[in-house]
Amino acid sequence: MITVSPVAIRKELKEFTKFKIKLYAGNPYAVPPLYADEREALLEGHNPALKVYDHQVFLAKRDGKTVGRIVAIINHISNRKTGKACVRFGFIDFVEDFEVAKALIETVEQWGRERGMEAIHGPLGFTDFDPEGMLIYGFDEVSTIACLYNHPYYPEFLTRMGFRKDAEWVEYKILIPKEIPDKHQRIAEVVRRKYGLHVLRFKKISDIVRQGYGHKLFRLLNITYADLYGFSELTEEMIAYYIKKYVPLLRLELVTLIADESGELVAFGVALPSLSRAMQKARGRMFPLGACHLLRALNSNKAEVCDLMLIAAHPTAQNLGAAALLFTEMIPQFQKLGTVYAESNPELIDNYRIQALWGTFDKVLHKRRAVFAKEIDRK
Repeated sequence: MITVSPVAIRKELKEFTKFKIKLYAGNPYAVPPLYADEREALLEGHNPALKVYDHQVFLAKRDGKTVGRIVAIINHISNRKTGKACVRFGFIDFVEDFEVAKALIETVEQWGRERGMEAIHGPLGFTDFDPEGMLIYGFDEVSTIACLYNHPYYPEFLTRMGFRKDAEWVEYKILIPKEIPDKHQRIAEVVRRKYGLHVLRFKKISDIVRQGYGHKLFRLLNITYADLYGFSELTEEMIAYYIKKYVPLLRLELVTLIADESGELVAFGVALPSLSRAMQKARGRMFPLGACHLLRALNSNKAEVCDLMLIAAHPTAQNLGAAALLFTEMIPQFQKLGTVYAESNPELIDNYRIQALWGTFDKVLHKRRAVFAKEIDRK
């Protein structure tokens, strides 16, 4: 018999994370999360998003053994923006058993129904900084730290339950050119001269925060991503949380901030050396050796693969050629690291502005992912 129960104590939350890592142990393409990171994301008093959104964590068990997990989330900000009463499901994993998957989804449906929700969609997290979108193509490609990996039977089971694709993302391997494209150099020179756009220089990562550009970066993200599927504005408390959590991990040479003549941030690009193999070696733990693997990957002077974590430009700067200025700054840094290609990470298939950025680059579409949705039956 399958039972799906709310997670009420920290010990169960540990089991929640442990289940995913066990499920994908030995899989050469899956990148396990860190135990500490996932627990923190779901612990009251740690993740400020939990103050804003209703949620409940569930574990599925059969004969006392954990066979699945899921989180139900109501993102009131997103629901008000879209005018739809939706419950999200996120952090979903399950063994290859349709009845387990069905029990997990039905539990979230019932939880949402009791709170007046009329539809269910996912996988989505609390914010865009939680992994989202179920892999539907590219199961034989190594995942990135920013993305979900799942077995092929996941989307098959959702389709069988009556879900449809509600949004789709694509991911590219973008080959790093040997030289900066002439087109980018010409446009970059024009935007410097004509519009006064310029790259901000810092001596160390902490200066970005000290000078207030950490907050400006996330505020610009709120503006740039406002109309993207599932996005909801980050609060000041969330911004402070993400700055503290992620900024210390960044490498100065892979962070490019662009300002206008008044010094206002108008565009940025953030990349990291790929941490996928290091996370696989860590197996979910920072200690005793996980931290060593991660630090070695973060600080290496060679990075065959880099992840494009964030790219954004203010709407007023998007048509001024800010992207060309970004690339003329970032490409030489990739070249110094010996980077062969950059992972784009997920881009909405109908986000034509971001798709257009890669027009001059050689690229390979190697992954697709989707959010699935359906109406909730009124019982």
